[in-house]
Amino acid sequence: MPSPIVMISSYPPRLCGIATFCEEAREFIQKRHPERDVLVISHLDGEGDGVFPLIDMTRRDWWRVVAAKVRQLQPHAVHIEHEYGLYEYCDPRGQGDGNEGFLDLLDAIEDFPILVEPHTVHGRVTDFEADFLFKLCQRAHMVLFKCHYQKWRLDWNFHGRGWPTPRNIMVVPHGARPDRRWSVDQVPELRKELGLDQIPHLAEHMVGLIGWIQSNKRWDILTSMWEDIATTIEQATGQEWDLLAAGSMRDPADKAEYEKYKHEIQLLERKGLAQYYEFIPRGEMYFKVMAVCDFIVLPTTDETQSGTLARIIALNKPFITTAPMEGLTAQTLESGGGLLFTTKEMLREHVINLACDEGLRMHLGNNLKRYLEEVVSWDVVAAQYDEAYQRARVACKTSQPVVLPLEF
Repeated sequence: MPSPIVMISSYPPRLCGIATFCEEAREFIQKRHPERDVLVISHLDGEGDGVFPLIDMTRRDWWRVVAAKVRQLQPHAVHIEHEYGLYEYCDPRGQGDGNEGFLDLLDAIEDFPILVEPHTVHGRVTDFEADFLFKLCQRAHMVLFKCHYQKWRLDWNFHGRGWPTPRNIMVVPHGARPDRRWSVDQVPELRKELGLDQIPHLAEHMVGLIGWIQSNKRWDILTSMWEDIATTIEQATGQEWDLLAAGSMRDPADKAEYEKYKHEIQLLERKGLAQYYEFIPRGEMYFKVMAVCDFIVLPTTDETQSGTLARIIALNKPFITTAPMEGLTAQTLESGGGLLFTTKEMLREHVINLACDEGLRMHLGNNLKRYLEEVVSWDVVAAQYDEAYQRARVACKTSQPVVLPLEF
């Protein structure tokens, strides 16, 4: 049996965007490599076949047992999903170690090809982030950024500090499923399956606010204007449009926002203008709830990239999102599939225009179809992972660092 690909990450059933990302990435890496196992070393709450729940973040030396397992598995490549919060050990005083244990892990497994995929790389990094990224790129054979802007901005960040820019950074976009699309004539059946056909007032056309309800996912920006928007659309087109707000709370720290946003939707419900739909945004249900909407609004005030956007792209759904907003703005520009707003008035105008112009919705949706098939489909991304694995293996074997061109 060929040596396995070993992923290190949070993993379901943990309600975590990176856990879901790892699950999907693993599925398509395995599809590309039926000849070898794709295994996961996860935190203690990970479950499933080929999953080893070994990461115990209550221990300062959590990385030792992980490194031992990697050595036992003798992997083809070690593919690590990184987010600062996933690997931060806090001592009895509540003081964090600045991901020192994560860097210790990389040192401990340096004899194997290592790829690290950081999920948070801001355009303007803090001193801590800059220092960590420099040390990370020194230890990993390959570092995978999600967006091109992250790579050229890092060059600017490092140049300004007088540091050399790492050359082992490869851009591999956030993958999106190519197998979750429903045609317009399938929407009535989906509405029935979700129970939405039992809501008498629910209009045929809907704008979606879908996903985890968090403090940074500002549903209230749209809900505060929705009654006026719906009236304007009906006057212009004769069509009734409703707002479908669907999701659930993930972090108890967001309870106040969850209750506030839900209350505002319920006030609109009583006027027959909206519907709140509670569900856990995971799996196929996530896609089905989005699929019944004509387009999606993603109003967020902090995001480097978004699993929600990956699902929007997978469905070829036109969308409206906040700008400038790191990866959201980058993917909106690169895909040509969405509209950007920086003020409430811009959001209002975009929602009205998109609702009133079916041709524009079709145009944006077709752009997303092309972008999905050519750029961000997991099948395309898995092939790019393969290229990264090979580069990492050569670097590991020869002790010669990977040198890739700068973006600009």
